[in-house]
Amino acid sequence: MLELIAASAMAALWISWLAYWWYTARNAKQARWREPLAQQLRHRVPVMLAALLLAAPRLAPEPLRRRILPAGVLFPVLGTLLVAAGLGFTVWARRHLGTNWSSQVQVKQGHALVRTGPYRWIRHPIYTGLLAAFLGVALSIGEWRGLFAFLLVVVSLAIKSRAEEARMRTTFPEYERYLRESWAIIPGLY
Repeated sequence: MLELIAASAMAALWISWLAYWWYTARNAKQARWREPLAQQLRHRVPVMLAALLLAAPRLAPEPLRRRILPAGVLFPVLGTLLVAAGLGFTVWARRHLGTNWSSQVQVKQGHALVRTGPYRWIRHPIYTGLLAAFLGVALSIGEWRGLFAFLLVVVSLAIKSRAEEARMRTTFPEYERYLRESWAIIPGLY
């Protein structure tokens, strides 16, 4: 019963998060520069594959549907808490980005380098939160597909963060200092 409650809570968290993300996207500034589609696909395809693995388990090869964590309530509950914390962290970061936010690697008209909220310490806190949330899903599922999906998201966000940082270096002269004073995604690690 608790596993079902955790799964329902996790679904509600993701649906609420997607609705918030969609609703707040309408207030973003116009783009001055956009990453070409071919480059976008390098980081979009892995995350789309991860979402497919998680949302459509029957499409995953049988070996990826095998359990790697013991069944029970512990991992679904821990996973749901991690999803809630991760998605909450992304919302906090998004609120600080305000109208500078974009789902693509872009430079906005009147773009500002944000260093408030989580951006004081982490250059890509939305990615930090997403990694936590996807790890929570992987824990909850307890199958190889969850771990594989998480690793695909890691690859996707690593590619995208490098592309963003290259663009920010050319846009903001003070970005080099920000690189030295902050973590990219995971404090103490990267």
